[in-house]
Amino acid sequence: MKNVFKLSIILLVLAFASCKDNKTETKSEVNSEKTADNQLYSCPMHPKVTGAKGEACSVCGMSLSEPVVEAKPVVEAVKEVEIIKSNSSFSIDPILDNYLKLKNALTKDDSKGAAEAGKELYATLKNSNSDKIEANIKKTYADITDDAKEHAEHIGDNAGKIDHQREHFAMLSKDVNDLIKIFGTDKKIYKDYCPMYDQGKSGYWISEVKDIKNPYYGSEMLTCGGITKEW
Repeated sequence: MKNVFKLSIILLVLAFASCKDNKTETKSEVNSEKTADNQLYSCPMHPKVTGAKGEACSVCGMSLSEPVVEAKPVVEAVKEVEIIKSNSSFSIDPILDNYLKLKNALTKDDSKGAAEAGKELYATLKNSNSDKIEANIKKTYADITDDAKEHAEHIGDNAGKIDHQREHFAMLSKDVNDLIKIFGTDKKIYKDYCPMYDQGKSGYWISEVKDIKNPYYGSEMLTCGGITKEW
């Protein structure tokens, strides 16, 4: 048991070192690409009109020249929930399928695809019938899915802001992980972890493939991370 624990620690340390080296090599290139691709500019007269620098305002025709400064989202503290395993026949697989679709869009840096998957996930969460769930678990289920709906909705409403989507994806991943612990799944899945994201605080995600495909960094560091658990 001690040897397994030591081996896990060594693998995570190696993953961290590998990701760190990779990030250092590509940092300057990535930063310049982000600046070029993501920076929005607004019209001096109509701040709500945004687009690429130099484009014409759709209202007055002036050039978009004012850099848009995005407000940092308010991130609430992660709430720990009491996990009681369910013996009901309720399945979270439809929720998990939508989550994995969203995760895969982020691995491809596909913000629009992530937004569409986020909307599908929100609808699935909203329409899930919880009648089969035991009475003593229903409140926990409702708390988790209410939180998950909020994050899915944010992701769905923020196409084009992939960093913001990834922040909510981290919190959504915790909700999905809690649902798996309560209800289980027949799917073969993995819990992966990126030690570089959010200073190692929240870089977890659920994956259906054994190969590491990082949804937090996409093409910047696609293989950064390691498997921490499998079902």
